[in-house]
This record gives sequence, C-alpha cells and structure tokens, in this order.
Amino acid sequence: MNSFKKYLAEFIGTFVLVFFACGTAVVVGCNAQAGTGYLLTALAFGLVIVAMAYSVGNVSGCHINPAVSIAMLISKKLSGKDFIGYVVAQFLGATAGAGVLMLVTDPKWEVVDFAADAGNKLGTNALYMDNVALSLLIEVILTFVFVFAILGVTSKIENGAVAGIVIGLSLTLVHILGISFTGTSVNPARSFGPALFVSGALSDVWVFIVAPLVGGALAAIVYKFLASEKK
Repeated sequence: MNSFKKYLAEFIGTFVLVFFACGTAVVVGCNAQAGTGYLLTALAFGLVIVAMAYSVGNVSGCHINPAVSIAMLISKKLSGKDFIGYVVAQFLGATAGAGVLMLVTDPKWEVVDFAADAGNKLGTNALYMDNVALSLLIEVILTFVFVFAILGVTSKIENGAVAGIVIGLSLTLVHILGISFTGTSVNPARSFGPALFVSGALSDVWVFIVAPLVGGALAAIVYKFLASEKK
C-alpha cells in the first residue's frame, strides 16, 4: 500500500474522531451528573472507531492514535518510517478536526478559556483533582486496557470481521470510566488537537501525550510476553 495513502487514511480517521467524538462532548455536555451526555460521548468515541475501522482499516489499519501506533511498532507490525508518518498524520488530523469543530461551534474563533466554568472547551482533557501523578496513572491504565484489547483481537485473522466492533466497544468502555477522571485521552493526538485552541490547556497536555504512549508501550510488551508463553 502506498505510504501517502496510509498517512492520508490516518489523517482522515483522526480528523473524524476529534470532530465527531469531541464534538459530541461539546454539543451534549459531558459530566457524571448529566448521565445521558456522558454516555453519548463515550458511545461517540466508540462508534467513530467502528466507522473508521470498516472504512480506512483496510488502508492503514485504522490506528488513528499514536498509542496504538507505538504498540504496533514494538510488536514489529509497523516500521519506524511508517510510525513517524502515522503519528504526524494523526496529530495533523486531530488539529484539523479541532479547528473545524471550533469553527462550527464558535464562528467568532474566540480562544476558549480553559479555566472558565462555562463555555466550549472542545473536549479537552484535564488533570484529575489537579494531580499529575494520579492523572498519569489513570491514563496509563486506561490506555493499557484499550491497546491490550486491540492487540488481542487483531492477533488472529479470523477476528477480522468483528475486530472493529470489539475495538470500538473497548474505547467506549474506557471512556465510561475515565471521563469523570480526566475526560479520557488514551490518545495523544486527540488531546493535543483541541488543546491548541483552548487557552491554558496546553500546560498540562504533556500528561495526555506521555501517559497514553507509556500505556500503549506497556500493553505491547505485556501482550508480547503472554503470546510468547502461549506458543
């Protein structure tokens, strides 16, 4: 498969993820008290993965997440060159998705104040109780579970027909728990894009870049160990 086409597929997939899933959080509201909006947002993230898995999955594998790409790199299912290309495409797609989302939800293009109690925050992530360590731990665990599920379901060719559904439901699962803590990142690109357009959000975005990458890498290492033992 032509590398440009794979990178374009990753760009499109990550664009759709941010625009539709983060957009759902913006439109319906997203907090533990507002149960409907909370669940709709979790479902939106999962459904985007299902839609993209069956549309661009046959082109790029539908990573649309640097944490997934680093796991595939460690698992030797992705080359170093493609890893870089995928990650760049994912960050660009997330940025474009957040930009268009801001355009349609805030036509004046006013920079959103992250510290404000009200307003459109474009689905940005935030530290849990202003605690960096706890936020890192939560995101590492959430990402580990999500990527671990991906590695498991994609390990057998016969799972191909249902892989997209399983991965989408896994992302929904980690969002159902994680939204009330950090907003659930598990995806560095998804966190970085919206943060660019929200004043004050970039200061802590490193947490949502580092933790998912660590979680994804750990999932790959652990799954590789378990698979080798099975053999």
